[in-house]
Amino acid sequence: MRKESTDTETIHLTGEETIADLVRRMIVLLGEDPNREGLRRTPERFEKALRYLTSGYRQDSDKLLNGAMFSVCYDEMVVVKDIEVHSLCEHHLLPFYGKCHVAYIPSKKVVGLSKIARLVNMFARRLQIQERLTNQIAEAIQQRLGPQGVGVIIEAKHLCMVMRGVEKQHSSAVTSAMLGAFRENKQTRDEFLALVSGNHT
Repeated sequence: MRKESTDTETIHLTGEETIADLVRRMIVLLGEDPNREGLRRTPERFEKALRYLTSGYRQDSDKLLNGAMFSVCYDEMVVVKDIEVHSLCEHHLLPFYGKCHVAYIPSKKVVGLSKIARLVNMFARRLQIQERLTNQIAEAIQQRLGPQGVGVIIEAKHLCMVMRGVEKQHSSAVTSAMLGAFRENKQTRDEFLALVSGNHT
């Protein structure tokens, strides 16, 4: 019997049991035949997809941002908006998806714009809740770049609300994390909100 430890319990896994093996058993418990043509390769496909969708656990924000930070004399707001987000709700393992808007005011360093999108992907490709995801992105930028402030907004639809439970097809959730100047200065915060909403006036 093989054991894997977590913070709250010890999970017992037999031998070299794989995610695909567990999915095959789950299909049986659901009342289906995992050997029928349409389901025969489903366990392996599911494992491959799940490993990709949780690949953020095998990435590190410091390594991701290293080599893409530059010393620049620039202290105006940098905004990367409409970054597509796809993640898995940790409560039901169902997807949530939407857009992420990130802004920061540099102090001494800026980071390559594509790295911000990669940072969002790194945290999104884990079992998540939207609130934690929003905070993790903001805190990683704050800790690594040391800017005057960081703002992050995520707008997302959750399939656990759309497909089950209350079944509200058009509902969405909006979360924000404001650090430094974005929390302390209303004018800075309002400028960010205007830029991501398209109201530049």
